[in-house]
Amino acid sequence: VQLQASGGGLEQAGGSLGLSCAASGRTFSSYVMGWFRQAPGKVREFVAAITWSGDSTYYADSVKGRFTISRDNAKNTVYLRMNSLKPEDTAVYYCAASRGGLVRGLRSYDYWGQGTLVTVSS
Repeated sequence: VQLQASGGGLEQAGGSLGLSCAASGRTFSSYVMGWFRQAPGKVREFVAAITWSGDSTYYADSVKGRFTISRDNAKNTVYLRMNSLKPEDTAVYYCAASRGGLVRGLRSYDYWGQGTLVTVSS
C-alpha cells in the first residue's frame, strides 16, 4: 500500500483545514487507517483512526470534538477534517495503514505516507 497525504497549509487559529490521504492497492478497505502528527522537537503522536468499515473511530483527547476522521473505500481515501484549529495543532501530519493491533500505537501501522505540514498561526 502506498499512501499520499495532501491538504496541509497555513491557517489561523479557530479556522479549519481538511487533509486527504489517497491509497494505492486493492486491499485498502481491509486496513485500519490512522492519522498521526509530529511537531518540531516532539515525538510522533496518535491523532485519529478509523476501522475498515468506518463504523468505529478513535481520537486523541487533544483533538476530540474538533477533528473528524472519515474514509471512502470506493475512492481509496481517508480524510481528516480539522476544525477550531489551535497553534498547538501545528505539525507534520502523517496518514498510515494498519493490518491490525492497537489503533493508537505507531508500531501497529505498516505503511506510512510522506506527511503534510499544517501550520496554525495565533
